[in-house]
Amino acid sequence: MKLLIIGGGAGGPASASRMRRLDENAEIIMFERGEHISYGHCGLPYYIGKVICNRSDLLVSNPQKFKQLYNVDVRVRSLVYNISVDNKQIEFIDLNTGKEYQENYDKIIISTGADPIKPQLPGIDLTGIFTLRNLTDADNINQFINERKPKKAVIIGGGFIGLELAENFVRLGIDVTIVEMLDQVMPTLDREMAEPIHRTLALHGVELALSDPVDGFESRDGHLVVKVKSGKEITCDMVMLCIGVRPNLDLAKSANLEIDKGIKVNEYMQTSNPDIYAIGDGVETKHLVTGESVLVPLAGLAARQARIAVDNICGKNEKYKGTLGTSLVKVFETTVGSVGANEKTLKRLGISYQKSYAQPFSHVNYYPDSAQMIIKLLFSPDNGRIL
Repeated sequence: MKLLIIGGGAGGPASASRMRRLDENAEIIMFERGEHISYGHCGLPYYIGKVICNRSDLLVSNPQKFKQLYNVDVRVRSLVYNISVDNKQIEFIDLNTGKEYQENYDKIIISTGADPIKPQLPGIDLTGIFTLRNLTDADNINQFINERKPKKAVIIGGGFIGLELAENFVRLGIDVTIVEMLDQVMPTLDREMAEPIHRTLALHGVELALSDPVDGFESRDGHLVVKVKSGKEITCDMVMLCIGVRPNLDLAKSANLEIDKGIKVNEYMQTSNPDIYAIGDGVETKHLVTGESVLVPLAGLAARQARIAVDNICGKNEKYKGTLGTSLVKVFETTVGSVGANEKTLKRLGISYQKSYAQPFSHVNYYPDSAQMIIKLLFSPDNGRIL
């Protein structure tokens, strides 16, 4: 068995280690277009904020360790750009030398993830405008902060990364404005559940510009100017684009795999080509509550899908049941979590529900450090199933 794994984020290394456990004789090659594999994506905002001081703490593994521990050939700075399904061969470029190579395969796992959305707005490529997706991005942001000493940052997007960056910029003494096209931060929550986050942000001096999409950017007098739809202009020293990710589908298209919002897979994580499996941020899976096909870019899901894909490559007949999208984010002293479907989604799909609110304490309040929680529970009126 010769298994090629394309992508070295969460799903790729999980696939490689699982394959080695199940087949000690398999030839396993993992390709990664970037410089690093298997690192702590979720820790990147805290590395920027110097909560995580040692860069090496983010590096869970490296090509040398994977070779030593699992006998996996890891090729970083290698861009796989084509899959020839007729010849069962991939084509890739060594980005260090520019040379092109081919490699044959028996099975492939695509774990190419998703790239940050960078809309084609005026001034989008100006110096000082960043996205954060990998360790190299974090290094570039840190270098900019160390050299330029920015006093104000504008964060475009109020999702997970945007909120975590806001906290860490404040920790560095940088003033922050979050610009969000919706009327709330954390769009996975219902509006009323986002209100406590708005209050927490305000308490820490973070300004919110809600319901005001970005129109473009300018460089003016040594600063960046963020233009929004309302006509307002926000002057700052740096901008973070945190408006979501888009699946990287180029490789799947080269193999003529079935694609909709992402790569379509069956319950065995198998694509429309039986010798090619796909996992991670670029894969459509079924939402366990709504039954919709969804894209949920979470590292934990990628690792779980990796195990299931490899199990099926090795003949174990394991099924991926679906996705709930469980997530947690820390916003200063507040912790926010969600699982399942929100009320907005249930209304949109016409799914019957009832709701309940509770405000219990995290533990008995006579014991120190108890905190009041706010819980919203959605459930089916027919059978009480939690939604």
